[in-house]
Amino acid sequence: MSAQVIVDALAERELDYQRRDENSFFVTLPGTKKLQTNCWLVLTPHALLVEAFVCRRPDENFEGVYRWLLQRNVRLYGVHYCLDDVGDIHLVGRVGRDAVTDDELDRILGQVLEAADGDFNTLIELGFATSIRREWAWRESRGESLANLRAFQHLVSDS
Repeated sequence: MSAQVIVDALAERELDYQRRDENSFFVTLPGTKKLQTNCWLVLTPHALLVEAFVCRRPDENFEGVYRWLLQRNVRLYGVHYCLDDVGDIHLVGRVGRDAVTDDELDRILGQVLEAADGDFNTLIELGFATSIRREWAWRESRGESLANLRAFQHLVSDS
């Protein structure tokens, strides 16, 4: 695999990206629940490294969040959930350089997007329920819009 395969694949999919050097790409994947997922693609002599930030360290229910992540890892392709040194949640993967084709890159980027975007609300519910309730109450008390919190309405007891 060459860096040109990555360039061509990103262009074909009309993905926004910045090339940081000859072998490093900072890609923005558009989402619906999580508005965007930033993903690094780094081509090393032996592998393509993939890393995407999913969400910050949970405020609460660490055991529940981490159990869910470990169970979810079983169903992921090419990437897996992990934590950084402060507890933020990332998706990471490593694919042998010779195994990465346009189609394989499509599968991996698709998996990153499906997981980061598709799992986002679940992770927020599990790890930030108290914050959501507090934000809901604050917005309600001031007549602020609740539009971007509607997905979490079931967490608010009196709604």
